[in-house]
Amino acid sequence: MTSVSIKDLSLEFGAVSVLKDLNLDVGDGEFLVLLGPSGCGKSTLLNCIAGLLDITDGQIFIKGKNVTWEEPKDRGIGMVFQSYALYPQMSVRGNLTFGLKNAGVPRDEIARRIERAANILQIEPLLDRRPGQLSGGQRQRVAIGRALVRDVDVFLFDEPLSNLDAKLRSELRVEIKRLHQQLANTMIYVTHDQIEALTLADRIAVMKGGLIQQLDEPLTIYNRPRNLFVASFIGSPAMNFIKGEITGTNGSPVFRAGDLTISLAGYETQQSLAPGHCVILGFRPEHITISDVPGPAGRSCEAVVDLDEPMGADSLVWLKVAGKAISVRVDSGRRYQPGEKVFLIFNPAMASLFDVATENRI
Repeated sequence: MTSVSIKDLSLEFGAVSVLKDLNLDVGDGEFLVLLGPSGCGKSTLLNCIAGLLDITDGQIFIKGKNVTWEEPKDRGIGMVFQSYALYPQMSVRGNLTFGLKNAGVPRDEIARRIERAANILQIEPLLDRRPGQLSGGQRQRVAIGRALVRDVDVFLFDEPLSNLDAKLRSELRVEIKRLHQQLANTMIYVTHDQIEALTLADRIAVMKGGLIQQLDEPLTIYNRPRNLFVASFIGSPAMNFIKGEITGTNGSPVFRAGDLTISLAGYETQQSLAPGHCVILGFRPEHITISDVPGPAGRSCEAVVDLDEPMGADSLVWLKVAGKAISVRVDSGRRYQPGEKVFLIFNPAMASLFDVATENRI
């Protein structure tokens, strides 16, 4: 069942087109993440769903009801903003109850909802404190609680963790995932942080220039990006890219870039790779192996270590291959010295190939 449905949605500010003929269906109970760089339209889309912006064209349905021109309060959504937006003069309890009292919710029902939200978010000891007496993480829990007490079907999150430090972001990310598992409500979450997207989402919609570039499960987007933008935006460290062309014939394609040649036998669409086709070859750093000896013919090449970056559990090794820089993720137990000669082994099944002209996946 579809919980939120967006049909041919467009939004223009004067002559500027921000969202363009956008279509999106969010399943009932799904956790969907809108991911992209600043200015891609992800927060704008969320605000359209919430009713905070009037769209230029298209329709928005929530739980089967056309809410395109409904007021935000009538859409059955709860929203958590990037800023906590708490009333500083009120206690936590006051912040949680304020909207319910204005909506005329009975006192007993208010008490039930506050107790439930406080229990889920573990903020019972904070109910009588004011926002100024809370840490950033505690304030964000209260902001989430304010949406939670509305007892709605759809929750909207607009970069709720961006104001927190790395440790708090990690802790609250886990709590939000637990919250979704516990409530099973539909959640639409905006972020520019790919780690948040990959860890939280059932599906990710990667956006650029007001368009959805790819909508899929996290692992599919990570391992099979639809175009060069998605491939370069997802992944830290970033995917390695080498520009070259296809050589070889009769279903035995080879990638060539100068003196570097890599067999593409085993690539998912190898039969469609035509000789002379200009392409960009992409490999994730963890999909390349460093060896002290040559690997299988056509899948191995010599490289020179340029830099070894220890990162705790693993290390990122930068190497020079035919004049090009390549990064490889390795176990931190093995250290490499600048100038050391090694061999790289590639697995064509884990490669990504993009057309130079269209930048789409081949």
